[in-house]
Parts: sequence; structure tokens; C-alpha cells
Amino acid sequence: MQATAPETVLTCRALLLDMDGTLVNSDAVVERVWRAWAVRHGLDGDAIMGVVHGRQGYATMAALLPDRPMAENYAENARMLAEETADTEGVVPVPGAPAFLASLTGLPHALVTSADTALAAARMGAAELALPPVRVTAEDVSASKPDPEGFLKGAAELGFAPADCVAFEDSDAGIAAARAAGMRVVGVGPRAAALAPTAHARDLTAVAVERDAATGHITLRVTA
Repeated sequence: MQATAPETVLTCRALLLDMDGTLVNSDAVVERVWRAWAVRHGLDGDAIMGVVHGRQGYATMAALLPDRPMAENYAENARMLAEETADTEGVVPVPGAPAFLASLTGLPHALVTSADTALAAARMGAAELALPPVRVTAEDVSASKPDPEGFLKGAAELGFAPADCVAFEDSDAGIAAARAAGMRVVGVGPRAAALAPTAHARDLTAVAVERDAATGHITLRVTA
């Protein structure tokens, strides 16, 4: 007899969603752009790929080039954002993302991404996913993940306490940011598996969303 996959059940009032790696698989373009950046700066491409996910570009640059003036990081990040926005080849939805987002219609949820507005629109558009009406992008925060500012702003925009929210994330920096904000975390995809999120889903086909109309509570059923 086949064993039933373990299920984690979480109850919350609102959801906060990362984009890259969580709703959209943009790994192909991230690899292209950042490996080219590594070559330009004489760095090992394999090593930097462990740092780039989840952070804004300037924060990645600061971590990898600690002696470089931050003004140079901001300037180069602006150029990199334009390059990433123009390159959508290979950008696809994470499995289950269309149905998952459709299940959130009418429920409190927000996008909390390290991408700027243009990049978020480009990648969600390439993946044929609708942008949530509430969004916190790079322009809205003063600090990159793993700082919790973005998640705290998302919760405030929706009108809920952080403890009443569940974040969906895929990266070390993102999961750390959500935890620092006081939120439970559903880790999505292979990167998240080793990061001990509250619950882990291989992709969004493993997440079911239910709402109690009487209380407004959202129940998440996450199958490992």
C-alpha cells in the first residue's frame, strides 16, 4: 500500500508571495545575467549563484565585492535591472502557479519581491500570471531581503499583523526575511527544502487554499 504524503495545515488571515522561484521560474535568465556579471568581475560563477537568489542586485554586489563603494553597486544594479527586464527567454510559471493565484481571488494577498516594478511586470507577464493588486517592489523599501521591511510593509498594506500572515518563499534571504518579520513560511521548490521553512512544497501544485467565509480565516494544506 502506497504511503500518503505528509500534509501540513496552516491557518492565517493573509498571504505574502515572493515572485522569482516562488510564482515564476526565472532561473534561466538569472543564470545568464549573473554569470556574465561574474565574468566581468573575475568571480566564480558557480559560487555567486549561491548568493544572488532573493536579494536585490545591489545587495548581492555588496556581499561579493565588499570593498566597492555602494554608489557603484546602485549604478550597476540599475543597468542589470534593465538587462534582466529585457530578457524574458525561458521565464515560465512555477508548476501550479496559475491555479494557485486563481484560488486567491478575493483573499488578502500581496506580492513582496526584490524585483522593481518593471521587472516584476515583465516576468509575471512572460509567465502569463496576473500581478496581485497589492505589491511591494524594490522601489518601496530601503533595505533588501533578508531585511524584513518588505514583508512588514506587505502585511501593513493588507491590514494584518505579521503573525496572521504566511509568506511563500524559495530562497535563504527570503525565508530569513519572512522569519524576521514574525511570519510562518511555506518554502517552495528545491532551494527551500534545506532551509527548514514552516512547511515545504515541491511546487504550487502541492498547496491547497480554503477560506472560511464566516471567520475570514484561510487554511493552507501543504503536501510535502
